[in-house]
Amino acid sequence: MSEATPTAPATDSPQSKSLRPLRELLGFLWPHKSRLIIASAALVFTAMTQLSLGYGIQVLIDQGFSNQSEEGLRRAVLFMVAVGFAMACGSFVRFYMVSWLGERVSADLRRDVFNNLLTVHPGFYEKNHAGEIMSRITTDTTLLQTLIGSSVSLAARNALTLVGALILMSLTNIKLTLIMLIGVPLTLLPVLYLGRRVRALSTRSQTSIANVGTRAGEVLQSIKIVQSFQRESMERDVFERDVGIAFDIAKKRIQQRAWLMACAIFLFLGGMVGMLWTGGQDVIAGRMSGGDLGAFVFYAVMLGTAFATLSEVWGDLQRAAGAAERLVELLHQNSDIVDTGAASIADGQILEAKDLLFTYPSRPLTPALEHFNLRITPGKTLALVGPSGAGKSTIFELLQRFHDPSGGALTYGSVPLADFPLQEWRAKTALVPQAPILFSGDIAYNIGYGNPDASQHDIEAAAEAAYATEFIGRLPDGYQSEIGAQGVQLSGGQRQRIALARAILKNPEILLLDEATSALDTESEHYVQLALEELTRGRTTIIIAHRLSTIINADAIAVIDGGSVVDIGTHSELLARCHLYQRLASMQFKEADSITPEEDNAAPDAA
Repeated sequence: MSEATPTAPATDSPQSKSLRPLRELLGFLWPHKSRLIIASAALVFTAMTQLSLGYGIQVLIDQGFSNQSEEGLRRAVLFMVAVGFAMACGSFVRFYMVSWLGERVSADLRRDVFNNLLTVHPGFYEKNHAGEIMSRITTDTTLLQTLIGSSVSLAARNALTLVGALILMSLTNIKLTLIMLIGVPLTLLPVLYLGRRVRALSTRSQTSIANVGTRAGEVLQSIKIVQSFQRESMERDVFERDVGIAFDIAKKRIQQRAWLMACAIFLFLGGMVGMLWTGGQDVIAGRMSGGDLGAFVFYAVMLGTAFATLSEVWGDLQRAAGAAERLVELLHQNSDIVDTGAASIADGQILEAKDLLFTYPSRPLTPALEHFNLRITPGKTLALVGPSGAGKSTIFELLQRFHDPSGGALTYGSVPLADFPLQEWRAKTALVPQAPILFSGDIAYNIGYGNPDASQHDIEAAAEAAYATEFIGRLPDGYQSEIGAQGVQLSGGQRQRIALARAILKNPEILLLDEATSALDTESEHYVQLALEELTRGRTTIIIAHRLSTIINADAIAVIDGGSVVDIGTHSELLARCHLYQRLASMQFKEADSITPEEDNAAPDAA
């Protein structure tokens, strides 16, 4: 396996320097506005009660300590106990509500992103790694969960504390307040400058982590190949390199955040020292009481703490904005397949390709199909043969509307496929691929995937029709036997029969078979062929044939080359007149008794 090339880090675009992507979260918060209001009220209440502790300190010093009054001391202590109880109650409500909102919004966001990704055309996943997408859905939503459930609450609470402390400081001593405010603009400079750098590094860090997950997923998914080719050491080195890159980027981000907090704290404490020097002189000179200075120091500490917390939260906001930007991109990812069709779909109509042209978006100058014409009769079996790259699989892609034609028309009963509702059209088709795709779960779940409304009896009937009951009965838990990720606990033939049972259960009108027996052993091929005979009976069946021996009895065979139909006819007709088919046959039918004498004479001439 070749080494993966690390994805280039995200650029620090003008948009990436703003918090604009976070606005999308407001739409997810609005449905839960009642809880948001309760959380906001609890937050305001907690901030106000916290600030009122300054009055308790003033009473404690002026009426308790200075007057040496036990009554004043008792009154101050009782006031602080009451404030502490109120803060505890408010904090409980605030923490529960904002944590609930964080979990709920994160779940809603994951759901909406996943739901949108289910509608995106498959070509999107050819250009984007599934591992990176899953990283966005999991890691990035977790970041936003932390933002809503913690960081935003901290930011709002400390912003209120900062404003409240500033007001109370001004009411206590305006001169000292002005001294403290000198340090605020100086503190803002590193916050604004370093905050942008933190945001850019956060985006790069999240991308590098996604690359690590993607690489690890590919390796573990292909562990047999890795071990067979003895590439464990190489993969360790590649993974260690990718982890090292991610760590280096994270280290830079942490360093910038540390500088941001250190600068903010140092500059603010400088203002605090200046305030204490001036305030101390005023107390000594009798221009203010010790209680006022104590209360002012408390408010200043609250102000400094709030400001330091806000500078830290600003880094969290920058990082979360990067996560939100990536998720919003997925949330608004549109499919290239437009589902606006409204025509009704009749049964038993002719499928026809008329002068079809198609080019893949990644290869716009190289047509996969060109001047492609084909007529498919209802209820008949049509085989597609031809060399690799001729366009056979592209036909299947277009028939399932994973792509739409670039030119010409692909019709069903003279109506273009794009005029039908997408889900209704796909309900008429079923694909049995050469390499069957199974899901984690048991056998019943994988067969039942063909029809969610099917009963257990229907599932068992489909398995019997697919000749799968002979091996299902030998499994410890029968239909409830777990098959592992992608069906790794089953053999190739068993997986293929499960896929066939799934297609039988769907009961499609149009069946698409990508040579379901080409990679099977003789016994498995025998059972699969029996199942195919059952499945194709009375259906419109289109087969991509890799072995001509499996489609000799097809109603028609279309020979495709260079994206066009070269010839169409039965097996014997094509052997008599189609040079490409003769060449393919001569390469596959090696033994004299595999073909008729006429075929034996025709094939060498063509070769």
